[in-house]
Amino acid sequence: MKAFTQAVASYIPRGRHLAGLIVVLIGSLFCLWLNSSLNTWSNGHIKGLSSLTLAILIGMILGNTVYSKVAEPLNEGVSFAKGQILRLAIMFYGFKLTLTQVASVGLPAVMSDALVLTSTFLITYWLGTKWLKVDKQTTILIGSGASICGAAAVIAAEPIVKAEAHKVTIAVATVVVFGTIAMVLYPFLYHLGWLQPWLSAQDYGVYTGSTIHEVAQVVVAGNTVSPEVGDTAVVTKMIRVMMLAPFLLVLSFALTKGSSENGEKPSFMNRVQQVKVPWFAFIFILIVVLHTWLNMSAGFEQAMVMVDDILLTMAMFALGLTTHLGAIKQAGVKPLILGAIMFAWLIVGGGLINIGISLI
Repeated sequence: MKAFTQAVASYIPRGRHLAGLIVVLIGSLFCLWLNSSLNTWSNGHIKGLSSLTLAILIGMILGNTVYSKVAEPLNEGVSFAKGQILRLAIMFYGFKLTLTQVASVGLPAVMSDALVLTSTFLITYWLGTKWLKVDKQTTILIGSGASICGAAAVIAAEPIVKAEAHKVTIAVATVVVFGTIAMVLYPFLYHLGWLQPWLSAQDYGVYTGSTIHEVAQVVVAGNTVSPEVGDTAVVTKMIRVMMLAPFLLVLSFALTKGSSENGEKPSFMNRVQQVKVPWFAFIFILIVVLHTWLNMSAGFEQAMVMVDDILLTMAMFALGLTTHLGAIKQAGVKPLILGAIMFAWLIVGGGLINIGISLI
């Protein structure tokens, strides 16, 4: 009960968060207005942009220019926005979905997620340790981030891998670099018409959710095509996120085959306690269930969708502010090469997996 209370309390902003949250809120409202205005000015002819894409791009421009000069009083609020507010936004995304829509994604999404996760991690491990000679801990962290849910998976795997802080930073940097590229590249390829011969709009949503690194990046890449594709992509991604817990449990067993320092093997419960379950994914599902079963008024649903749009845009703007181009230099050459190869694998190999499953 105490742990639950602490978890809930962590979602309540404090005074130290307000300055950063106000800046992020203003930035998100500007991006929502700009997106609406661009659609009006172009008569809907601008493709590949959304308020989320604009928030990321404008945030990155500011983050790599003026933000560093005023970052100190804003950092805690910005971090709150890209952490707690992002998870809240993903939970509230459930108000845009029903169980019927989730069921429409169906078994193909589960199969795609499972195959992409397994193949990506195993290929990363083999290439990293056998070919590129990247150290085992860094390789596992990069593989976790690429195969499941980006930086969140890297951080969740850290206590099991027991990696040094700089290795966690390197793994997160590769996720940030290639996940951000994927977020922009996927919709671009779709709008060019290169993916339509092999993937329907529904299949593209599954492809996006099963192969792009971060939840936030999936939201952007899916919604940039259409809200319906965004829904499919998010459901697929959340299924993949929920695979994090069993993945970490298997990883814990694989890394602790021998005895511990006191000569005893870790118990099953000790291993389970090391696993950080992505509980926000389960709350997302609970909200989807409630949205399906309860008779909610149209006004309430519209209000919750509007709130979620603002929260998502705030999170994207905060992520942009904290995405520094220096991460590329910081990662080093070999981890970046490994991340680049796995990025290519997710696009091509993940695409082939999705095409194969769509033909079954």
